[in-house]
Amino acid sequence: MAILNEIKPQNVFRFFEELCAIPHGSTNTKQISDWLMAFARERKLEAYQDASDNVIIIREASPGYEKAAPVILQGHMDMVCEKAPGCEKDMDREGLDLVVDGDTVYAKGTTLGGDDGIAVAMALAVLDDDSIAHPRVEVVITSDEEIGMLGAMDLDVHVLKGRRMINLDSEAEGVFTVGCAGGNMTLWKLPVTRAAFEGKKLSIAIDGLRGGHSGTEIHKERGNANMLLGRVLYAASKKTELRVVEIHGGLKANAIPTVESSTLVAVDGEAIDAVCREMGAQLKNEFRITDPDIRITVRESEAVQSPMDQESTGRAICLLTCAPNGVQAMSTGISGLVQTSLNLGILETTETELTGSFCVRSSVDSQKEMVVDRLRCLIGQLGGAIEVNGDYSGWEYQQNSPLRDLMTEIFTEQYGYEPKIEAIHAGVECGIFVGKLPGLDCVSLGPDLTEIHTFRERMHIASVERVWAMLLETLKRMDH
Repeated sequence: MAILNEIKPQNVFRFFEELCAIPHGSTNTKQISDWLMAFARERKLEAYQDASDNVIIIREASPGYEKAAPVILQGHMDMVCEKAPGCEKDMDREGLDLVVDGDTVYAKGTTLGGDDGIAVAMALAVLDDDSIAHPRVEVVITSDEEIGMLGAMDLDVHVLKGRRMINLDSEAEGVFTVGCAGGNMTLWKLPVTRAAFEGKKLSIAIDGLRGGHSGTEIHKERGNANMLLGRVLYAASKKTELRVVEIHGGLKANAIPTVESSTLVAVDGEAIDAVCREMGAQLKNEFRITDPDIRITVRESEAVQSPMDQESTGRAICLLTCAPNGVQAMSTGISGLVQTSLNLGILETTETELTGSFCVRSSVDSQKEMVVDRLRCLIGQLGGAIEVNGDYSGWEYQQNSPLRDLMTEIFTEQYGYEPKIEAIHAGVECGIFVGKLPGLDCVSLGPDLTEIHTFRERMHIASVERVWAMLLETLKRMDH
């Protein structure tokens, strides 16, 4: 049964609901990509699909706009798949369970994927409606944006004629994004050796954290479960001899992890209990504003895997204690803008390795490289290695932007005040497209989305309707 069919703008929410019925987490985009191609075939639109699942759909200009310069509408098809504790949904195979709550839409127990499903829905609604006035529209929907903008980097842009682009991947109504940080995914591996060790088998878990997007919310100083575990393990290691068995935390490198669990063997189990009680109280105090529900729990474990030996345990705890994380530098040119940061988003353990992923961001390429070098130096000294994937440069603010001027004029008319023009610390694909399409003039905007990349994500209905109206008016005025 359709949940969103009565919500305006109806065509936008119809396509959004269709999209939500199809699993489309990062690296799981073939089905959604094929759905987009089927949409184009049904309407006899020119369309292209590549091996990375990127899709380009083109609709020629409406009557009266044949001489107008083309415009690109751009967003990404993949979403971050996060679940509430206890949620059993298989997001690789099942669609989302949508819920309307007043003026918001959310997905029961999971992320909603408004980032960036709303861009896909708006673009398809433009392509689907004969009554909308527009120049040649080139819709570009990329894959795997959330894991390093991999689709955009692979995209062949030779069919694109447009040199003005509206990116629909922002999450705050009334804000035009006109610059962003560059970034990469820095993956690391630390070899471990295992050996028998007698003691109490225990599991330590940290949860109750708020998490969030590592670009847009890194400045809020929310707790990172992976890094906090390092503090707990180091404190415990000062009270009793212990060996780490395994560590697991986080699902996405660009999401601040909310849950972390570890299994260990300790000589003195009561000492571990005492340390965790003490650390729990300390963290409750430290994060009383940002993460008031943080908690540490200890229970007996049935671990069957041999623990790491003393040296491997020490190296793992050292890494989690000493690795840089969070905001590293603020911009001196733009007040309040994070310039450089990193987020340890994923920790995993295999029989022979401790592995993890940092999402590194900076609007200054040399500082981005500095952070990577710090990780390379630290992890190298501990006997491990790093690999940098999906590296991309930032998107610089352009003084002269006719598209920005037009959209500012339309926004001011419709809202009664001027939009906020800003650069952001999160990555958007505009920087990659600027590099591929010389002379590109672009602006990123979107409706209000709150708590993205968490199971508390909400999309605000009235905001979608207002942004949609502005998009239509912008297309309408692109007649020259």
